[in-house]
Amino acid sequence: MTTVTPNAVIFDIGNVLITWAPERLYDRIMPDRASREAFFAIVDLHGMNDRIDRGEPFRETIYATAEKYPQYRDLIRLWHDRWIDMASPRIPHSWHMLHALQETGMPVFALSNFGKESFDFALTQYPELGDFDMRFISGHMGVTKPDPEIYARVEKATGLAGPQLYFIDDRLENIEAAQARNWQGHLFTTPAHLAADLVAMGLLTASKADFPTTLVP
Repeated sequence: MTTVTPNAVIFDIGNVLITWAPERLYDRIMPDRASREAFFAIVDLHGMNDRIDRGEPFRETIYATAEKYPQYRDLIRLWHDRWIDMASPRIPHSWHMLHALQETGMPVFALSNFGKESFDFALTQYPELGDFDMRFISGHMGVTKPDPEIYARVEKATGLAGPQLYFIDDRLENIEAAQARNWQGHLFTTPAHLAADLVAMGLLTASKADFPTTLVP
């Protein structure tokens, strides 16, 4: 593990700070798993969401997709109409560590694939999304992870680069793209694993990370 102390910590949002689980909603609505999987195979919902993350309008993009598949119209529209059911709940331990880092004086940024309007809506449901020192939201930037351009823009805006940045994300390809620029990275799986890493790096004490000292590597 690198011994370089970063100058800022960057958090992804989905599945790091807030659960993002579209399939969970549809599995509740469509208890026949085979039917739900067939629906997702026919309609590229995640591809649709990628377009929103790159800046296409939230409602219009979803509703236009729904019109292309009239047999699934109502189901597709749920991606907009019940979006908050897919983007919940918050992950409390991750938020605790984010705020604990800020209490030490460490700048904390967000770097997230997130639509413009869906992020604005998320702010009304999760006001703590306003707590970052800086936010880099793909919908506003017109580029998504893991495109190298989005990482370059973070570097330009912050004046930081390489191991000065410690990036937390739940997708391996996003971490690998950051590490290709010599950022430090943590592939998020659970808050406990992140806590262990932050403690091992000396960024948080075990008590501040809410992590038992007996479990620190």
